[in-house]
Amino acid sequence: MRRHLTTELEKWKQNPLHKPLLLMGARQVGKTWLLQEFGKQSFAQVVYIRFDRDERMKESFSQDYDMKRLVTSIELHAGCKLIADETLLILDEIQECPAALTSLKYFCEDMRELHVAAAGSLLGLHEHQGTGFPVGKVNMLNLYPMSFTEFLEAAGQKSMAELLATRDWKMITLFADRLSEYLRYYYYVGGMPEAVLSFATERDFNKVRDIQADLLAGYKRDFSKHAPVDVWPRINLIWESIPNQLSQQNKKFMCSAVQKGTRMRELELALQWLQDAGLTYMVRRVSKPGIPAAAYSENAFKLFHLDVGLLGAQTGLQAQVILEGNRIFQEFKGALAEQFVQQELRAEHGLTPYYWTASNGQSEIDFLVQYGMELIPIEVKAELNLTAKSLKSYCQKFAPGVAVRTSLANHHIQQSLPTATPDKHYSQLDIPLYALSQLIEELKSL
Repeated sequence: MRRHLTTELEKWKQNPLHKPLLLMGARQVGKTWLLQEFGKQSFAQVVYIRFDRDERMKESFSQDYDMKRLVTSIELHAGCKLIADETLLILDEIQECPAALTSLKYFCEDMRELHVAAAGSLLGLHEHQGTGFPVGKVNMLNLYPMSFTEFLEAAGQKSMAELLATRDWKMITLFADRLSEYLRYYYYVGGMPEAVLSFATERDFNKVRDIQADLLAGYKRDFSKHAPVDVWPRINLIWESIPNQLSQQNKKFMCSAVQKGTRMRELELALQWLQDAGLTYMVRRVSKPGIPAAAYSENAFKLFHLDVGLLGAQTGLQAQVILEGNRIFQEFKGALAEQFVQQELRAEHGLTPYYWTASNGQSEIDFLVQYGMELIPIEVKAELNLTAKSLKSYCQKFAPGVAVRTSLANHHIQQSLPTATPDKHYSQLDIPLYALSQLIEELKSL
């Protein structure tokens, strides 16, 4: 299975000023596999150290930061020389050895010619922030669950992924039924590599659900294993509440949906723990659509899951819905569609989404993303219903240069739409949900 982040890894390899690489992501999103596969494809040899299983190397890194001694120790352990431009040194589960995390600073300062790539649990890495974390001494990349186009390629539909990349909308429309079919599959399978591989090889949705159930059980074990004793019960309550939170018409996170009578201050540590572990994502509300969006973010937020497939598994969504036309897109008041969109915005485009509501609560923009000096409103429609009163109202009031509506409808562009300000107009881009990978390229063309 090919991951798009491989392109960024190649850029890192070719950069003569590269620093040690720190690959971050939630558990089971494929960090180890990606680094090992990249090493096989791009280097003459790979030296792999996994700190949760290698006490000798853990002890060696913990002695001191004499880099000549450390490199000699690694070479003796691996039985080969570390050669600049030919060797990729992978330090896996690096959160299990804080000294190894700190050593990245010294690899950067004293041995930058070596290619060193580290991977570890997001939660473990966050725990070491400020305690020897190599701030400014590493190149950092984030790995998310597989995007829809990565899923297409893995599922034997590489030609469909390539078709989307052409942005030949007439041809894409001809194959809209197949793309919509695989989007239904993606809503169910999601982007966790093990689940995707199972679907790609066996097409057995029951086996996919078994894998997802194991992943969910593993995450819950992490709650009790790694979280503070007084916090993990609240983590579990929040985690279990996510499907219910997202199934409401107003998807704003409500403490009462976690446990009746609970207040936000009682949940803050648990929410932060889930964020640090990469298992949830907050989409914060902005008070007004200003640049930078982060400066206008408020305490109110929507809480999304790590993965759309895991969200469906957590709700007990049955495989039968995949066979019932577009029913899967209708489930949970469009919750799967919004989960999918925010997931694609992060994984495909590296964007941080926000949302906006009118002061009277009568209208809401599902997502706002900052693109250059523009704040782009995005309205999400689960099916073909294109009624978007909130989007029109927003554009009338704030006159953005571009507005986006995404649904199962075909690609379409309307230009020079009027606003309440006589000399200001905006363009509206309708882009199919299955083509969100092309969002940025479409915005560039407007």
